[in-house]
Amino acid sequence: MPDGPHDILAGPGDAGSRADRFLAGAIGTLSRSRVKALMEAGHVTRDGAPLTDPSEAVRPGALYRVAPPAALPATPLAQDIPLTILFEDAHLIVLDKPAGLVVHPAPGNQDGTLVNALLAHAGEELTGIGGERRPGIVHRLDKDTSGVMVVAKSAVAHQILSEAFANRDLERSYLALAWGVPAKRQGEIEAPVGRHPTDRKRMAVVSRGGKPALTRFVTERAWGSACALLRCRLATGRTHQIRVHLSHIGHPLVGDPVYLRRLPAAAKGLPDAARDTLLAFPRQALHAETLGFNHPVTGAALRFSAPLPPDMQALLTLLDGNPA
Repeated sequence: MPDGPHDILAGPGDAGSRADRFLAGAIGTLSRSRVKALMEAGHVTRDGAPLTDPSEAVRPGALYRVAPPAALPATPLAQDIPLTILFEDAHLIVLDKPAGLVVHPAPGNQDGTLVNALLAHAGEELTGIGGERRPGIVHRLDKDTSGVMVVAKSAVAHQILSEAFANRDLERSYLALAWGVPAKRQGEIEAPVGRHPTDRKRMAVVSRGGKPALTRFVTERAWGSACALLRCRLATGRTHQIRVHLSHIGHPLVGDPVYLRRLPAAAKGLPDAARDTLLAFPRQALHAETLGFNHPVTGAALRFSAPLPPDMQALLTLLDGNPA
């Protein structure tokens, strides 16, 4: 069969088989692990409905469609996208990433990413550093999280910075605007994080199969019982860690499209206009404020901070004018 899409009609003899095994066998050119990954990424349907559970039993008479995304080009394009550079030398770039900017090309975001912008800015200095698809990238921020990032421009910097992030041998702090106010001004959230058991596009605190995760927080400001500005420090670096941990303790981030699942009770303490504005905020209110590390070549201690972006600052100003 060609690369796709693939339409497969299940017959009576296929009943009870695992969906990923059945589809891989029917297609012939995709491995079971590849089919599983496509399911979890939302590229498989059963009778037009998304199928995300690889272990689901095959239903006779059902029409399955496997639609792999188009292949990405081997090397991302250089694109002239403005960057806010905080520091740059021969080995690294430190920048303030705006919310809405994807870090590297992926299905659905093949260009217009930070990598495309970096290739235009640094040219051949960046090519091939750490791989063709993600040149220079040693860590990432979610698309809608703003703040400080460091990018490697040399092979030695890429190796040493990658090790620093893996070993948590650096300083990282975030500012998070959350619904409600934690009972204690400061605390720790220690709970393993893994894939959500039923929604593979989300992460969750899980009882098994997750990775250890520890977030420390301090309440910087609070507006009655409605909202709090928290400074969060990561002792580990799991996917969506701050978002998952704060949601787990009942204080999801303002605007979080994934982990804010219902109208927060704390919102009822705000005047209507302020409440409506916060509820309509189009992204998670999370900003990587500070990043500190030792220069990978000189060893010099470096520390960079980025101010809150205008959209988050506007929320604080609104709250200041509307005490709960």
